[in-house]
Amino acid sequence: MLTRDIPSSGEALPMIGLGTYRGFDVEPASDGYKLLPAVVDQLFQAGGTVIDSSPMYGRAEETTGELLSIHQPSSPAFLATKVWTRGRDEGIAQMEASFRLLRTARIDLMQIHNLLDWKTHLPTLRQWKEEGRIRYIGLTHYTPSAYDEVEAALKAEAFDFLQINYALDDRAVEARLLPLCRERGVAVICNRPFGGGGLLGRLRNTPLPGWAGEVQARSWAQLALKFLISHPAVTCAIPGTGNPKYMKENAEAARGPLLTDAQRQQLIALVG
Repeated sequence: MLTRDIPSSGEALPMIGLGTYRGFDVEPASDGYKLLPAVVDQLFQAGGTVIDSSPMYGRAEETTGELLSIHQPSSPAFLATKVWTRGRDEGIAQMEASFRLLRTARIDLMQIHNLLDWKTHLPTLRQWKEEGRIRYIGLTHYTPSAYDEVEAALKAEAFDFLQINYALDDRAVEARLLPLCRERGVAVICNRPFGGGGLLGRLRNTPLPGWAGEVQARSWAQLALKFLISHPAVTCAIPGTGNPKYMKENAEAARGPLLTDAQRQQLIALVG
Protein backbone atom coordinates (compact mmCIF):
# COMPACT_ATOMS: atom_id res chain seq x y z
CA MET A 1 0.00 0.00 0.00
CA LEU A 2 1.16 3.51 -0.78
CA THR A 3 2.16 5.61 2.21
CA ARG A 4 2.60 9.30 2.94
CA ASP A 5 4.72 10.76 5.71
CA ILE A 6 3.14 12.38 8.76
CA PRO A 7 4.63 15.89 8.54
CA SER A 8 5.31 16.34 12.26
CA SER A 9 7.32 13.13 12.59
CA GLY A 10 8.23 11.76 9.16
CA GLU A 11 6.55 8.44 10.03
CA ALA A 12 5.09 6.74 6.94
CA LEU A 13 1.34 6.15 7.20
CA PRO A 14 -0.61 3.85 4.84
CA MET A 15 -2.99 5.95 2.76
CA ILE A 16 -6.18 3.91 3.20
CA GLY A 17 -7.52 3.04 6.63
CA LEU A 18 -10.79 1.93 8.18
CA GLY A 19 -13.58 3.93 9.77
CA THR A 20 -15.68 2.12 12.38
CA TYR A 21 -18.81 4.29 12.42
CA ARG A 22 -21.89 2.06 12.15
CA GLY A 23 -20.05 -1.00 10.85
CA PHE A 24 -18.42 -1.76 14.23
CA ASP A 25 -21.37 -0.71 16.39
CA VAL A 26 -22.71 -4.26 16.49
CA GLU A 27 -23.28 -6.90 19.16
CA PRO A 28 -20.98 -9.95 19.34
CA ALA A 29 -23.81 -12.39 18.58
CA SER A 30 -24.88 -10.57 15.42
CA ASP A 31 -24.22 -11.63 11.84
CA GLY A 32 -22.47 -8.32 11.21
CA TYR A 33 -20.00 -8.92 14.03
CA LYS A 34 -19.01 -12.27 12.53
CA LEU A 35 -17.75 -10.49 9.40
CA LEU A 36 -15.52 -8.05 11.24
CA PRO A 37 -12.44 -10.26 11.87
CA ALA A 38 -12.17 -10.65 8.10
CA VAL A 39 -12.53 -6.88 7.63
CA VAL A 40 -9.57 -6.28 9.94
CA ASP A 41 -7.59 -9.04 8.22
CA GLN A 42 -8.19 -7.49 4.81
CA LEU A 43 -6.95 -4.12 6.07
CA PHE A 44 -3.76 -5.56 7.50
CA GLN A 45 -3.10 -7.94 4.60
CA ALA A 46 -3.26 -4.99 2.21
CA GLY A 47 -0.70 -3.09 4.28
CA GLY A 48 -3.14 -0.75 5.99
CA THR A 49 -2.95 0.10 9.68
CA VAL A 50 -5.21 3.06 10.50
CA ILE A 51 -8.40 2.22 12.42
CA ASP A 52 -10.45 5.24 13.48
CA SER A 53 -13.11 5.09 16.17
CA SER A 54 -14.89 7.30 18.70
CA PRO A 55 -16.91 7.15 21.94
CA MET A 56 -19.82 8.52 19.91
CA TYR A 57 -19.91 5.40 17.69
CA GLY A 58 -21.81 3.24 20.15
CA ARG A 59 -20.01 -0.06 20.66
CA ALA A 60 -17.32 0.57 18.00
CA GLU A 61 -14.38 1.13 20.38
CA GLU A 62 -15.23 -1.99 22.37
CA THR A 63 -15.61 -4.05 19.21
CA THR A 64 -12.27 -2.78 17.90
CA GLY A 65 -10.54 -3.69 21.15
CA GLU A 66 -12.04 -7.17 21.12
CA LEU A 67 -10.99 -7.86 17.54
CA LEU A 68 -7.45 -6.57 17.97
CA SER A 69 -6.94 -8.47 21.23
CA ILE A 70 -7.42 -11.81 19.46
CA HIS A 71 -5.51 -10.91 16.31
CA GLN A 72 -2.51 -13.11 15.60
CA PRO A 73 0.21 -12.15 15.06
CA SER A 74 -0.05 -9.02 17.18
CA SER A 75 -1.95 -6.19 15.55
CA PRO A 76 -0.05 -3.52 13.58
CA ALA A 77 -2.96 -1.12 14.06
CA PHE A 78 -2.49 2.64 14.15
CA LEU A 79 -5.31 3.38 16.60
CA ALA A 80 -7.15 6.68 16.39
CA THR A 81 -10.07 7.77 18.53
CA LYS A 82 -11.62 10.95 19.89
CA VAL A 83 -12.63 12.94 22.92
CA TRP A 84 -16.08 14.47 22.67
CA THR A 85 -17.23 16.10 25.88
CA ARG A 86 -16.87 19.31 27.86
CA GLY A 87 -14.66 19.78 30.90
CA ARG A 88 -11.16 18.64 31.84
CA ASP A 89 -12.20 15.86 34.21
CA GLU A 90 -14.98 14.66 31.90
CA GLY A 91 -12.49 14.53 29.02
CA ILE A 92 -9.99 12.54 31.05
CA ALA A 93 -12.68 10.08 32.14
CA GLN A 94 -13.88 9.59 28.57
CA MET A 95 -10.37 9.07 27.21
CA GLU A 96 -9.49 6.63 30.01
CA ALA A 97 -12.59 4.67 29.01
CA SER A 98 -11.31 4.60 25.43
CA PHE A 99 -8.03 3.05 26.60
CA ARG A 100 -9.98 0.36 28.44
CA LEU A 101 -12.38 -0.37 25.59
CA LEU A 102 -9.60 -0.47 22.99
CA ARG A 103 -7.55 -2.70 25.34
CA THR A 104 -4.39 -0.72 24.81
CA ALA A 105 -1.85 1.18 26.88
CA ARG A 106 -1.13 3.59 24.04
CA ILE A 107 -3.35 5.32 21.50
CA ASP A 108 -1.62 6.55 18.38
CA LEU A 109 -3.90 9.49 17.67
CA MET A 110 -6.27 11.23 20.06
CA GLN A 111 -8.51 13.77 18.34
CA ILE A 112 -10.71 16.50 19.78
CA HIS A 113 -13.96 15.83 18.00
CA ASN A 114 -15.82 18.75 16.45
CA LEU A 115 -13.48 21.11 18.36
CA LEU A 116 -15.65 20.57 21.44
CA ASP A 117 -13.96 22.38 24.35
CA TRP A 118 -10.64 21.93 22.55
CA LYS A 119 -8.73 24.53 24.56
CA THR A 120 -9.61 22.67 27.76
CA HIS A 121 -8.55 19.25 26.45
CA LEU A 122 -5.34 20.33 24.74
CA PRO A 123 -3.14 20.58 27.89
CA THR A 124 -4.13 17.03 28.91
CA LEU A 125 -3.33 15.72 25.44
CA ARG A 126 0.05 17.45 25.41
CA GLN A 127 0.92 15.98 28.80
CA TRP A 128 -0.12 12.50 27.70
CA LYS A 129 1.90 12.87 24.52
CA GLU A 130 4.98 13.75 26.56
CA GLU A 131 4.33 10.70 28.74
CA GLY A 132 3.95 8.43 25.70
CA ARG A 133 0.31 7.52 26.32
CA ILE A 134 -0.66 9.04 22.99
CA ARG A 135 1.60 9.67 20.01
CA TYR A 136 -0.24 12.36 18.05
CA ILE A 137 -2.84 15.07 18.71
CA GLY A 138 -5.57 16.03 16.26
CA LEU A 139 -8.77 17.91 15.61
CA THR A 140 -11.83 16.70 13.71
CA HIS A 141 -14.88 18.15 12.04
CA TYR A 142 -17.24 17.31 9.23
CA THR A 143 -19.33 20.42 8.49
CA PRO A 144 -18.34 23.42 6.34
CA SER A 145 -20.00 25.81 8.79
CA ALA A 146 -17.14 25.07 11.22
CA TYR A 147 -14.28 25.63 8.78
CA ASP A 148 -13.54 29.15 10.02
CA GLU A 149 -13.20 27.83 13.57
CA VAL A 150 -11.05 24.92 12.39
CA GLU A 151 -8.81 27.32 10.50
CA ALA A 152 -8.44 29.57 13.55
CA ALA A 153 -7.51 26.63 15.78
CA LEU A 154 -4.89 25.35 13.33
CA LYS A 155 -3.34 28.82 13.17
CA ALA A 156 -3.41 29.27 16.95
CA GLU A 157 -1.86 25.96 18.06
CA ALA A 158 0.31 23.14 16.74
CA PHE A 159 -1.59 19.95 15.87
CA ASP A 160 -0.32 16.77 14.26
CA PHE A 161 -3.55 15.84 12.45
CA LEU A 162 -6.77 17.25 11.10
CA GLN A 163 -9.60 14.85 10.28
CA ILE A 164 -12.07 16.54 7.95
CA ASN A 165 -14.76 15.74 5.40
CA TYR A 166 -13.44 15.57 1.84
CA ALA A 167 -14.89 13.79 -1.18
CA LEU A 168 -15.11 14.10 -4.93
CA ASP A 169 -18.45 15.87 -4.51
CA ASP A 170 -17.49 17.69 -1.29
CA ARG A 171 -14.38 19.73 -2.03
CA ALA A 172 -14.78 22.88 0.08
CA VAL A 173 -11.64 22.04 2.12
CA GLU A 174 -9.51 22.54 -0.99
CA ALA A 175 -9.93 26.32 -0.77
CA ARG A 176 -8.23 27.08 2.54
CA LEU A 177 -7.93 24.14 4.92
CA LEU A 178 -5.84 21.77 2.81
CA PRO A 179 -3.34 24.50 1.82
CA LEU A 180 -3.14 25.57 5.47
CA CYS A 181 -2.41 22.01 6.59
CA ARG A 182 0.45 21.78 4.09
CA GLU A 183 1.79 25.12 5.30
CA ARG A 184 1.51 24.17 8.99
CA GLY A 185 2.76 20.60 8.63
CA VAL A 186 -0.52 18.98 9.65
CA ALA A 187 -1.45 15.49 8.42
CA VAL A 188 -4.94 15.18 6.93
CA ILE A 189 -7.33 12.25 7.38
CA CYS A 190 -10.37 12.30 5.10
CA ASN A 191 -13.64 11.23 6.65
CA ARG A 192 -16.83 10.75 4.61
CA PRO A 193 -14.70 9.98 1.53
CA PHE A 194 -17.75 8.95 -0.49
CA GLY A 195 -19.63 12.13 0.32
CA GLY A 196 -21.88 10.50 2.89
CA GLY A 197 -22.79 7.64 0.53
CA GLY A 198 -24.66 9.44 -2.25
CA LEU A 199 -21.68 9.83 -4.54
CA LEU A 200 -21.31 6.18 -5.49
CA GLY A 201 -25.03 5.82 -6.11
CA ARG A 202 -24.96 8.73 -8.56
CA LEU A 203 -22.00 7.26 -10.43
CA ARG A 204 -23.19 3.64 -10.46
CA ASN A 205 -24.38 3.69 -14.08
CA THR A 206 -21.62 5.96 -15.39
CA PRO A 207 -18.82 4.18 -17.25
CA LEU A 208 -15.37 4.45 -15.71
CA PRO A 209 -12.98 6.77 -17.57
CA GLY A 210 -10.91 5.05 -20.22
CA TRP A 211 -7.74 5.66 -18.24
CA ALA A 212 -9.02 3.92 -15.07
CA GLY A 213 -7.05 0.78 -15.86
CA GLU A 214 -3.84 2.80 -16.16
CA VAL A 215 -4.16 3.77 -12.48
CA GLN A 216 -5.28 0.24 -11.47
CA ALA A 217 -8.82 1.33 -10.57
CA ARG A 218 -11.62 -1.17 -11.14
CA SER A 219 -14.53 0.72 -9.54
CA TRP A 220 -15.87 4.15 -8.78
CA ALA A 221 -15.11 3.58 -5.10
CA GLN A 222 -11.44 3.12 -5.94
CA LEU A 223 -11.39 6.18 -8.20
CA ALA A 224 -13.11 8.28 -5.53
CA LEU A 225 -10.48 7.25 -3.00
CA LYS A 226 -7.63 7.77 -5.46
CA PHE A 227 -8.96 11.27 -6.07
CA LEU A 228 -8.50 12.05 -2.37
CA ILE A 229 -5.11 10.50 -1.76
CA SER A 230 -3.76 12.10 -4.93
CA HIS A 231 -4.07 15.50 -3.27
CA PRO A 232 -0.63 16.31 -1.83
CA ALA A 233 -2.06 17.50 1.50
CA VAL A 234 -3.96 14.26 2.19
CA THR A 235 -2.26 11.64 4.34
CA CYS A 236 -4.99 9.00 4.65
CA ALA A 237 -8.65 8.32 3.84
CA ILE A 238 -10.80 6.21 6.16
CA PRO A 239 -13.84 4.74 4.40
CA GLY A 240 -16.05 2.91 6.85
CA THR A 241 -17.23 -0.63 6.21
CA GLY A 242 -18.23 -3.82 7.95
CA ASN A 243 -17.84 -5.87 4.77
CA PRO A 244 -14.55 -7.67 3.98
CA LYS A 245 -15.18 -7.39 0.23
CA TYR A 246 -15.45 -3.62 0.43
CA MET A 247 -12.45 -3.36 2.74
CA LYS A 248 -10.33 -5.21 0.17
CA GLU A 249 -11.63 -3.03 -2.65
CA ASN A 250 -11.02 0.17 -0.69
CA ALA A 251 -7.49 -0.84 0.30
CA GLU A 252 -6.56 -1.56 -3.30
CA ALA A 253 -7.20 2.09 -4.14
CA ALA A 254 -3.83 2.83 -2.57
CA ARG A 255 -1.97 0.72 -5.11
CA GLY A 256 -0.68 1.73 -8.50
CA PRO A 257 -0.28 5.28 -9.80
CA LEU A 258 -1.96 8.25 -8.19
CA LEU A 259 -4.05 10.54 -10.37
CA THR A 260 -2.62 13.39 -12.39
CA ASP A 261 -4.10 16.87 -12.08
CA ALA A 262 -5.77 16.36 -15.45
CA GLN A 263 -7.38 13.11 -14.33
CA ARG A 264 -8.61 14.72 -11.13
CA GLN A 265 -10.19 17.53 -13.14
CA GLN A 266 -11.93 15.01 -15.41
CA LEU A 267 -13.49 13.36 -12.38
CA ILE A 268 -14.65 16.73 -11.04
CA ALA A 269 -16.24 17.49 -14.42
CA LEU A 270 -18.05 14.11 -14.39
CA VAL A 271 -19.55 14.77 -10.99
CA GLY A 272 -20.51 18.32 -11.94
